[in-house]
Amino acid sequence: MIRAGKILAQAAGKNACADTVLLDSTERHRRRATMICVRGLEFLLDLPEAIMLRTGDAIMLDDGRLIEVLGKPEPLAEIRCGSPRELANVCWHLGNRHLPVQIFDNRVRIRRDHVIEDMVRGLGAKVALIEAAFDPEGGAYAQPEHGHEHHDHGHDHKHDDDCGCGHDHHHGHKHG
Repeated sequence: MIRAGKILAQAAGKNACADTVLLDSTERHRRRATMICVRGLEFLLDLPEAIMLRTGDAIMLDDGRLIEVLGKPEPLAEIRCGSPRELANVCWHLGNRHLPVQIFDNRVRIRRDHVIEDMVRGLGAKVALIEAAFDPEGGAYAQPEHGHEHHDHGHDHKHDDDCGCGHDHHHGHKHG
């Protein structure tokens, strides 16, 4: 089985990709796993440490081919508030419960949980039930997952952020 031991952060669109792997947020936090791409290509992801793959990352196979990472839509609750202060208050309550949260400028997303949804409604928030890719924050103690490549050499390499595969990669958007 072909092996992959290198991740190019936010690089899938910059390069021609041989295939795409569609993974939910749990499946994207891996160190070692067999993965099957959309077109049937199977490979072994074998990284030195577990990382959170993000939509738009590229997995480099040992033969040099790139595999695009896309977030699989998941059942989420999108939370919006009437003011930045109200949103900060809601975020404080979510953080106090150590919930995985995806943060945007004017809203946050969490995995669906009717108890938490009722709590934030009680704080004045509006909740919309959606299906979208979920890219939760890594947290203060998570190691950096973007801005450098991940591979087995133990030294950093440069990467660029420009994409070129012909479509946009935006967190939180569905890919058809």
